[in-house]
Amino acid sequence: MGASLLQKFLKLESSSGIILLAAALIALILANSPFGAFYQQVVDISLFWVNEGLMTIFFLIVGLELKRSFLRGQLSNFSQIGLPAVAAVGGMLVPAMLYYLVNYTNPETLRGWAAPVATDIAFALGVLSLFSRRIPIGLKIFLLALAIFDDLGAILILAIFYSAQLVYLFLFQAIVLSAILILLNRLMVKAITPYLLIGIWLWYALLNSGIHPTIAGVIVAFAIPGNYQHSPLERLENTLHPWVAYGIMPLFALVNAGVSLQGIAISTLVEPVVLGIAGGLFVGKQIGVFCFAWLMIRLGYAKLPEKATWPELYGIALLCGIGFTMSLFLGTLAFENENVYLAEVKLGVIIGSILSGVMGAVVLLIACAKKRSRVVD
Repeated sequence: MGASLLQKFLKLESSSGIILLAAALIALILANSPFGAFYQQVVDISLFWVNEGLMTIFFLIVGLELKRSFLRGQLSNFSQIGLPAVAAVGGMLVPAMLYYLVNYTNPETLRGWAAPVATDIAFALGVLSLFSRRIPIGLKIFLLALAIFDDLGAILILAIFYSAQLVYLFLFQAIVLSAILILLNRLMVKAITPYLLIGIWLWYALLNSGIHPTIAGVIVAFAIPGNYQHSPLERLENTLHPWVAYGIMPLFALVNAGVSLQGIAISTLVEPVVLGIAGGLFVGKQIGVFCFAWLMIRLGYAKLPEKATWPELYGIALLCGIGFTMSLFLGTLAFENENVYLAEVKLGVIIGSILSGVMGAVVLLIACAKKRSRVVD
């Protein structure tokens, strides 16, 4: 990824994180206001079209970013992949294990194990933007690459663990449509419209097949040609990214982040689902990311990002616990139509993400201050 393109991406994601935070706060206020009942009616009407429809476009963007990163971006060089890839694995395994330890006695709540495994790159970069140029660019790229691997992990989890009973007639349709998309790619069809039209049909087929329809976005993304400058992939990503960052993600937060605090007691905060998700994000993420990265560096398989310090890397590991968008999405899928657990998912994600964001900012503030004082001395 060119320097100017990377800066543009980081700036877009950072400002998107601020809007995302505002949307989440509005959702919380509405859910606990006199308009709470009306807000819930709107949520009930729009939830399917946001979570299954618009989030397919979100996953299309995720797929486009993944493909571009592997072709020409920060993951195109093998030496750049190792550290964030291993750190991402740790950042997924440890939170899932922590959630399992808290919930292993209850088969019902165990379904939410995937909620704390993801990092919300928009929120994380939004917090990181508070430090402007004081954070080395290598750490920003590390965080971005780690979040990309996180997204890849979330896609695999979605495809493998959150599929319903398969309907083979529609599954066959989906396979044929995917093959047609691959054929269009091999024929180097540069027009975007055929990919999108087939993608809409693919979404419908997957919706009825038992596989979550948002996977259609990823399949379409990987089919669109992108191995040259000004490719259809690049054009589509540049067109859709602002709409996703400033429209779809805030709308998702507005629909999904509203949790009514009425009737929630202190004891609710230690319910297994809340504790598992909040603990997984705040404790599990920082342990998994930092320890796996530390091990890679100490064993000599990777190096600390240029000009970065260990405290700064630890601050980044804390920011990885800001799960939000993907955590809410996976948690909602795990407990679909179970309102009690859905409220606990939202509470756990909000608490874990806030703790991670605040503590990450504090650690980075102290680390930057210490680095600056050493330079002055």
